[in-house]
Amino acid sequence: MKEKWRLATNITRVELTVMTHNDNGIKLYKEMGFEVEGIKKNSIIIDDRLVDEYYMAKIY
Repeated sequence: MKEKWRLATNITRVELTVMTHNDNGIKLYKEMGFEVEGIKKNSIIIDDRLVDEYYMAKIY
């Protein structure tokens, strides 16, 4: 996210979800300062299987 835009809009929180088995995505988001805040159980269906997602957020 562009810092100039974030500052101009007074955004203090950014949220996302990521599938719990997406280790590379989770690692990237953590490196960017996001933290896991919870789990969204059975959030989506992929290949006929229920998949959990992490709620992640970054506070500025």
